[in-house]
Amino acid sequence: MIYVYSELRSGFRWLRQYSGAKPSFACILGFTATGLIPGISAAGATPEDRQYTAIADAEFLVKGVQKNYAHPLPILEAGVSPTFISRAVVEALNIPTYIFNAGLLHKPTVSTIDLGGVAAKCLSTGQAMPLEQVQHLFNQGLLWGEKLAERSDYLIIGECVVGGTTTALALLTALGIEAQGMVNSSHPNCNHSQKLSVVQTGLLNAKISSCSGEPFSLVAAIGDPMQIVSAGMAIAASRRGGVMLAGGTQMLAVYALIEAIANYHNISSQLSQIVVGTTRWVAEDPTGNTVGLANIINGVPLLATGLSFATSRYPSFRAYSQGYVKEGVGAGGCAIAAHLKQHWTSTQLLTLIETLFTSYRSLRMDSVGQ
Repeated sequence: MIYVYSELRSGFRWLRQYSGAKPSFACILGFTATGLIPGISAAGATPEDRQYTAIADAEFLVKGVQKNYAHPLPILEAGVSPTFISRAVVEALNIPTYIFNAGLLHKPTVSTIDLGGVAAKCLSTGQAMPLEQVQHLFNQGLLWGEKLAERSDYLIIGECVVGGTTTALALLTALGIEAQGMVNSSHPNCNHSQKLSVVQTGLLNAKISSCSGEPFSLVAAIGDPMQIVSAGMAIAASRRGGVMLAGGTQMLAVYALIEAIANYHNISSQLSQIVVGTTRWVAEDPTGNTVGLANIINGVPLLATGLSFATSRYPSFRAYSQGYVKEGVGAGGCAIAAHLKQHWTSTQLLTLIETLFTSYRSLRMDSVGQ
């Protein structure tokens, strides 16, 4: 139930090595004002909603089904948050989960590990974050990557950053990778032209042509706080065990950033221990080219869960098969972990997720009724 799309030998070797192994899950929350651009993301119906998407997703990931939430999951154009997938898996497998605040616009409503970051400005400014903050966040990632790697066999690193596929395109482009038309989106049809326009404005304002400059400076100009934390965390954790960067385009960009940092700064990392794990909705997205992107990033194994919602009894989940949502909050990586640990089929995993969603809907309806 796990598919390998690139670097087949390395991907299957990683899967064999960590079959039945015990993971930990680090979910890194971040914010970029890029996500407030009208139409840039479907992870929240309005720009106002998108300010709280990561906070709401984290609240559900930590608390699961509750009668009341400080920030209920946002209403989407179609579909439901991928945090249902992540929560179902970590709850069923009792996976140790750590929530990191890399830089949010508002205070989280659950306990997080605060890394001392701040929300990024829109990448179009060319001045998304202070360089000192980027360096600080990288060091925090290194510190926590080493700590978490001691607690499990492999580390799943997930994210929740609205607008993050646009900052991913910006970072990939700045690193000299021709990613135009390849990235994904929470929209059913990726808004490539809008993303590219924002990226070109940001690169122009930052005076970045292509593959110019030191990697930290590139992130400071056009990136988001999650990217640099994930890179540091993965580098440190890879020295001790396996790492699964849980996401699609965003984590492919992080992998490319890891390579750039390791090469530019001569920092030790074990790239052979790092894979990118996502969903088939991302890997096989006909409006992007995830596999093509993975193939032009040197050495990255791209994995995907075989989870399908095509037969779900809930329209909110069937919307995934129509191109909505696709990924987020480490959903694909958590599903892969379930296949590795329990050898669950797609049907078994779907049942687990639907059971959680049924409980959530019932309690929310009761709450609204009162």
